[in-house]
Amino acid sequence: MTEHHPPPSDSSTEPPSAGRIRALLPDLSPWHSSRDFRRMWLAGLITVFGSFLTFIAVPLQLKELTGSALAVGAVGAVELVPLIVFGLYGGALADALDRRKLILWTEVGLAVLSAVLLLNTLLPHPMIWPLYVVAGLVSALNGLQRPALHAIVPRIVAHDQLPAAIALNSMRWTLGAIAGPSLAGVVIALAGLKLAYALDVATFAISLVLLAGLTPSPASHDAEKPSLRGIAEGARYAWGRKELLGTYAVDLAAMFFAMPTAIFPFLADELHAPWALGLMYAAGAAGSLAVSLTSGWVSRINRHGRMVVLAAAGWGAAMAAAGWLHNIWLVLFFLAVAGGCDMVSGLFRSAIWDQTIPDELRGRLAGIELLSYSVGPQLGQVRAGGMATLTGVRTSVWAGGVACVAAVGLLAVSLPKLMAYDQRTDEHAVRMRRRKAAEAEARAVAEAA
Repeated sequence: MTEHHPPPSDSSTEPPSAGRIRALLPDLSPWHSSRDFRRMWLAGLITVFGSFLTFIAVPLQLKELTGSALAVGAVGAVELVPLIVFGLYGGALADALDRRKLILWTEVGLAVLSAVLLLNTLLPHPMIWPLYVVAGLVSALNGLQRPALHAIVPRIVAHDQLPAAIALNSMRWTLGAIAGPSLAGVVIALAGLKLAYALDVATFAISLVLLAGLTPSPASHDAEKPSLRGIAEGARYAWGRKELLGTYAVDLAAMFFAMPTAIFPFLADELHAPWALGLMYAAGAAGSLAVSLTSGWVSRINRHGRMVVLAAAGWGAAMAAAGWLHNIWLVLFFLAVAGGCDMVSGLFRSAIWDQTIPDELRGRLAGIELLSYSVGPQLGQVRAGGMATLTGVRTSVWAGGVACVAAVGLLAVSLPKLMAYDQRTDEHAVRMRRRKAAEAEARAVAEAA
């Protein structure tokens, strides 16, 4: 029998510009090849959309109830300890339990807490203390859930598709981050806080349906029970890998010094543009989305560590410009630039993590990663609010950006292994590639038998 093949496409007739454009477009291979990835992507998009409604509603409600920048910034302090404790423990749970169940049940808890915010707002005189209590509990549940969300991705996506999956997940987040704050500004202005909280509850209901259909993701047969010893083992592994420590340290510095979102309501007032509050929250996400939509280039970069450092410095410089300028449109532009830099840094941090950390440690290391990209913003809110009280809102923003650039530069000099990281030659990346290839070959042999 003669074997017929389709004729090869004549790539010579394709305009060079078309090839360049296609090379920039996001790689959709994880979406096409993994049903679980599709369900998680959609659930995450819906949840992020609703959560950003609450993300803006809570500080705005605190501003209305207290009129204090310090009280708004204190939310970060309330969230900090639960995030640290439960983030580390959540990482241990992600290695010891079925990751699907852990994700599902924490999502249920987050939905209940969102409903509590709605009920408090429905009171004739909403109380202040439930906002702080719910913030702390949400932080604890996020600490339990997010390591499992991160750790499950290498299980449901092929190893060579991980950079594409990271970019698609980042794009999902930015889509919600743009739509959520933009809509929140309109919803709160026209219908009040009640509708914002109600929409968040509704989005959780939809995401629960999608997550319930995920394939079980049980722990490995030799997994240990969650313990301090297990957490310490993960910490020792991270400490032994200075390039990993570098990604954590750079992100912590960037977020601590240059994450002023808690005082955006006050910055909008100083710029005489309260109408632009939703746009200020959405601008960073718009910059992130622009990077995500043109993320095809990410897979062609091998020096991931250098990109992490350069992007973090760019984030700080853009935030400094946003704090210094008086024109609201220029401020929005530089907030968008900052968001784009943050996305670049996040993409390459995640690529280093996902392509080099063994599965049996993935949950515990995801817990440590959670601290690096979440504790920084929480501390940053406290710094921004406290400094704004002492020196003024605009000084708090631009001075934080300058300090971020200086701190990142110092870390780059102090961490040569991060600057030297190359995915083509790094021993951990090479080992993971070989391990995944062997696992894929074993599965193919088993299916053929």
